[in-house]
Amino acid sequence: MRNRKLLFLCGVCLFSLFCFGGCGESGSAGNHSGTDDYEPATPAVTTGSVQDASLSVTVSPENASVTNGGVFEGWGTSLCWWANRLGYSDTLAQQAADLFYGENGLRLNIMRYNIGGGDDPSHDHIKRTDSAIPGWLVWDEAKQDYVYDYDADHNQLNVMERCVKAAGKEALVEVFSNSPPYFMTVSGCSSGGTDPNVTNLAADAYEDFAEYLATVADYIQNNLNIPITSVSPMNEPNTNYWSANSEKQEGCHISPGKDQSHLLTATAAAFQKHGLDNILIAASDETEPSKQITAYNTYSEEAKAVVGRLNTHTYGTSGIEKLGELARKENINLWMSEVDGGETAGMMAKEMGSALWIGNKIISDINALSPSAWVMWQVIDNHISREGYNGRKDSGMVNLNSGFWGAAVADHNKETIVLTQKYYGIGQFTRYIRPGSTIIHCGDSALAAYEKESQELTVVVINTQRKETACTIDLSAFQNVGSSVKVIRTSGSMEKGEHWAELPDITTADKKIQTTMPGNSITTLIISGVTQ
Repeated sequence: MRNRKLLFLCGVCLFSLFCFGGCGESGSAGNHSGTDDYEPATPAVTTGSVQDASLSVTVSPENASVTNGGVFEGWGTSLCWWANRLGYSDTLAQQAADLFYGENGLRLNIMRYNIGGGDDPSHDHIKRTDSAIPGWLVWDEAKQDYVYDYDADHNQLNVMERCVKAAGKEALVEVFSNSPPYFMTVSGCSSGGTDPNVTNLAADAYEDFAEYLATVADYIQNNLNIPITSVSPMNEPNTNYWSANSEKQEGCHISPGKDQSHLLTATAAAFQKHGLDNILIAASDETEPSKQITAYNTYSEEAKAVVGRLNTHTYGTSGIEKLGELARKENINLWMSEVDGGETAGMMAKEMGSALWIGNKIISDINALSPSAWVMWQVIDNHISREGYNGRKDSGMVNLNSGFWGAAVADHNKETIVLTQKYYGIGQFTRYIRPGSTIIHCGDSALAAYEKESQELTVVVINTQRKETACTIDLSAFQNVGSSVKVIRTSGSMEKGEHWAELPDITTADKKIQTTMPGNSITTLIISGVTQ
């Protein structure tokens, strides 16, 4: 999450060094704001011989993902913290649903709803305007007990209900927790422990916390009529990021082995008690794949038996291929459930720098890990507001020519959501590689997906070089390849550039596509009539 640690910074630096070149020719990573004015890119051209292609992509069904039976489940974002910040406004909430989950937007279909712990009301240490998530349990003086307040998290629920409707039948909801309620922790603080290296969930509160998660999930599913796919009861638990009274957010260290296993089995029992057998248990959303491997290998046999999917974040990428291998060996589903970053890629890419970085991150994660879903941290990370929120000041507009977290900015003064080229870069993947398709791995600069029913093959290619680059896409491993190719592209700036620009169709020749890719661009090609 926000304010990532040294491990993450090291990870993205290594990723930048090794992963941001085009396939066949290396590009430069980093924050290249450049000094040249943007020039509109030359449209893609077709047929003819392309000599010495700098980008070469081979797409073969032999490299198809087998995770989740080869079925890709889709794309998404966490709803915290941004939904908590803007859900007070029906106008902003509906814009968000349309822009991120609607047919004319990113077409995301996965949303991760944060069941907040809520901090001690006497505490005032979380500094951001968006990250103090309300808890569902509040103290009742008359009853001298904690009672459920089903309207406490109105903002996030308001956004989620609209996003579910916008996503339609493809919507998948996961509920997750960053921390138990503060009164179930050792420290009495939902931001973490006094010693962040030891478990902060109180020894006698495992079943109570599991019951809390199940009660909230029961309400969402049976009272709000929002089907829930999965529950993840802990978040980045095997770290020392979460300290009591910190300025960050909610967080809770839960040690691997006995403690994580206990929480998983307690969660399974509570959900079964509530008749929520349709909701699978995901674990354990560690910050990087190597930690997720450690966590899984230390689960008790009883815990392994109740886990229906592994979730990992990729802020660090240590062990990423090994985790994918472990999931396949254990025949268990796998999600990349959270990542983002404030980095850039490309060569003098200006506003496209952040788009190229996130595009490369998507490709790198999916190629190495082979997950059945890829989920962004929070799609809005910055807010503009004269008044701020809850007595705090908002962060303001991002520098579009630099790296930034999130893909859009909420302007509360104007009640509008400001889009960026990073948003459009993400859409080059999410709008056209759809749930139900099969991912095909095809190199450092491209990602492909095949839909058997429609016989369409989608290939997304990134060019991080500054200049227009020749590209060859080899489809000879397929039995049949149609002649028509749709072309969609994002490049340049928000003012003068392309945003999912639909270009003239091009054609294939001898099961190959030979074309050009503008500098610092992301291009999606959709080939019809493809059979394996």
